[in-house]
Amino acid sequence: MTQNARVRQAVSTVVAFSTLAGTTIKQAFTLTALLLIALTSFAQDQPPTTPQRNAGANTTISIPAGTKLSLVLTHSVLSRSTHRGDDVYAQTIFPVSLGNDVVIPPGTFVQGKVDKLLRDGSRGELHLQSMSVIFPDGYTAPVPGPMDLESSEGYVLLDPGKSRLAGAIAAPIAGLGAGLLIGHAVSNSPGTTVGGMTVNVDRARSTGIGGVVGAAVGGIVSLVILTRGHQFFLDVGTPIDMTLQQPLVLEAGPVNDAVRQSTDRPASIQPVEPRPYRRDGRCY
Repeated sequence: MTQNARVRQAVSTVVAFSTLAGTTIKQAFTLTALLLIALTSFAQDQPPTTPQRNAGANTTISIPAGTKLSLVLTHSVLSRSTHRGDDVYAQTIFPVSLGNDVVIPPGTFVQGKVDKLLRDGSRGELHLQSMSVIFPDGYTAPVPGPMDLESSEGYVLLDPGKSRLAGAIAAPIAGLGAGLLIGHAVSNSPGTTVGGMTVNVDRARSTGIGGVVGAAVGGIVSLVILTRGHQFFLDVGTPIDMTLQQPLVLEAGPVNDAVRQSTDRPASIQPVEPRPYRRDGRCY
């Protein structure tokens, strides 16, 4: 029976009893009994009280899309030997905050699986299939992918490969030799006797010019071999920028523990190496 039905039944009973009573005292008693019955019926309809779960136990933190993470490579990346599905490793060098609260402390590790590697001038691009953020306390949070990472300008080191490197070294030497032979062959000027020795001045000059021209041509060929290659190398300590494409949802409890641990025992962070190339592409 519902609360309202029981109350109506109790009221009807008391009203009938009051009508029969007919005296002031009995009416007062009746009204008091009515109040007690109504309160009793209301109390019986209330569900039992259960303890509430800690509201903070399931709290999450959402880092919005567009948030930038500054990273540094902790392992080198060689495009020639890095294949799809291989791992890349980095580390945060600056804290990520929401308002006044740190949500990703510096020294947090990042691990991702490669989709493809590209070079854009003096920058390296790392396109990843997936990525995880590993906090100092061991809490691991997957990052919605795909993710794109980009090195700072001037950190790409060209990697021509063994065969290209051998060709780049051989080209100037071959050019020098060919130039000397050609310069020597085209000269047919008569020699001059000096101190009992015959010296062909024109031929020597022609041979020297040929050698210089040949070496220059070989140097140009060597430069083309080195610069036209698509393979590149990013060394340990290369700074990397990562921008979240989707919100990153984290569990508040483990994150707070990681932030406290990072404050008490700061993590060792891989130093950022000096830029190997200037912004104009020339080596320092």
